[in-house]
Amino acid sequence: MAASEAAVCRMRAVRTSQRADKSSPGSTQNFIERLPAEILMKILSYLDASALFSINHVNKLFRYLANDNALWSKIYMTAFGRNKKQKPHRMDELQRKMATVEMQEPSAGYWKWAYFKAVATRDMAEWKRRLGFMDPYTGLPSQTEQVLRNLHVTWELAVCEESGREDTLELSWSRFFKTSVTVCGSREGSLPSYRQISTLQLHGVWRIGLNCPGLKKRSLMAKLDIQIQAKGGKVIGHDRLVELRLLQPGVIIGVWKGQCSVAFVMFTLHFHRLVERSLLGSPDSPYVEPIFKAPFDDIDPEYGLHGYQLHIVLHNTEYEFTSGSFSQLFCRKAHICDGLIQLTAISRTNLSQHTPLTGNITLPWRCEALQGTVENCCIMTLTLLDEFRKPFWWTSTPVTMERQSTTACYDYDGEQYRIHYQDSDGQVNLELVRTKERKQLILVSLVVYVATHKVNKYFSRDY
Repeated sequence: MAASEAAVCRMRAVRTSQRADKSSPGSTQNFIERLPAEILMKILSYLDASALFSINHVNKLFRYLANDNALWSKIYMTAFGRNKKQKPHRMDELQRKMATVEMQEPSAGYWKWAYFKAVATRDMAEWKRRLGFMDPYTGLPSQTEQVLRNLHVTWELAVCEESGREDTLELSWSRFFKTSVTVCGSREGSLPSYRQISTLQLHGVWRIGLNCPGLKKRSLMAKLDIQIQAKGGKVIGHDRLVELRLLQPGVIIGVWKGQCSVAFVMFTLHFHRLVERSLLGSPDSPYVEPIFKAPFDDIDPEYGLHGYQLHIVLHNTEYEFTSGSFSQLFCRKAHICDGLIQLTAISRTNLSQHTPLTGNITLPWRCEALQGTVENCCIMTLTLLDEFRKPFWWTSTPVTMERQSTTACYDYDGEQYRIHYQDSDGQVNLELVRTKERKQLILVSLVVYVATHKVNKYFSRDY
């Protein structure tokens, strides 16, 4: 009660100082401020946490009110102290803690932040539990999308110009698939020329208290230096309106044709540790993933060369073209070549493995005013598991399907195509045929090449 009386006294003092500066006695705000402090306290005691938090932005009077410990301790106790499942000794411990804090006269806002910290802790425990359910085919948590949606996670892009100006763009459009999510953002007329951009920073945003716009945690997920990316990256496709520039795997800038202005920015995010990367980093530092070290084996002469499982999806921003899981992939020690370990999932000589695709390879795009489709581009999402069913190599990135002048597969009459991807950990090579009669794309070869140095480091070998 003493805390409430102190809050009333503070409100009276603030209200008196505000009245001295007011010159519009007929306003609604002045009417509210003329109410007795006790009545204001009584009215606001009926508000929930979100409404009480929002009041902080009204004026000085309500800023005091929004931090009142008497109101927030009641909210805290209602949410965390009266749980029917709460053990009696835990309940007593919580009440003793609250009594101790009140005796020490905590600073304004103590119980407000104690409440939101408890909410975050509770939500974190729940999403960690749900991420324990694994998909046997992908080796990834099966409830990644549900966790991200339940926590109201979004993504923001900080665009930093060479002049020092910084703008924040919310990537408001998203499309979830089984092992990845594609997010995209655009803002008509406000994005600078890509030649003026110095860095792009992608942040995951966790809104801890729903409907509390100012209460959010930002986690740095990626930082791209556009100067290093050769002033705009490699062009991987275009239509009559835009050309797509791949800055690095998973990151595309759509640039208006014949101009330097940015139409949209698109990220493809693989599900591996996506929840942790979106939540647990700081605004300036990304989340550091724990390193899994495979147990040492001095018996198996080809340890690290077998037992792999591949899950791959070809899709665009709207639907899948094909997906598949391939187990027990291996490479003989004698077949290691050019620092690469070859894992064949689909062989061009085995017709039973050849897979027809649904539709043609395209990549639709959209911005605030326009939309279009780039031919012969799509997104490839790959997850390679080791023999312990742990993610060993993963990527989700736009790729290009290129016409081949030479014939790779003689079992079909039609145009031959190739999709090739490469990074420091390995390469992926897909060969496709568009049949002349049915105009259908068929995947006739899928080979993954893993860098030998990655295998050696992971399995403690010396291949």
